[in-house]
Amino acid sequence: MNPQTLRYYERRGLLPPPDRTPSGYREFDESAVSRMQFIKRAQSVGFTLAEVETLLHLSAGRQTDCHGARALAEVKIAELDQRIRDLRSVRRLLDQFVERCDESTEPGRCPMLAELSEPPVAAARR
Repeated sequence: MNPQTLRYYERRGLLPPPDRTPSGYREFDESAVSRMQFIKRAQSVGFTLAEVETLLHLSAGRQTDCHGARALAEVKIAELDQRIRDLRSVRRLLDQFVERCDESTEPGRCPMLAELSEPPVAAARR
């Protein structure tokens, strides 16, 4: 992680302030390194920093809160499913644009550019 990211995580309270060497460099202990790895792994599966903060709180107790973590993961899955549906819809629309371009016989006119130029209300009626 770069220093700006570490400072940001410290400001957000995701990382405790580290000890400093006499020359001012940060020294992170094993628990801080583990915490950084946890943050990066959680982000890599799509959790936002706010969600990572929640996950850190859930894992900080005497007994980890698996139900809370599961609920957060289920919300994330639902969000991903919606994004996938949205992306598939965009894909279908782009496929239609490509088809119209392939079918176009009118020289100097691109059906896709023409449709994109239409006002949103007219485009929504299609």
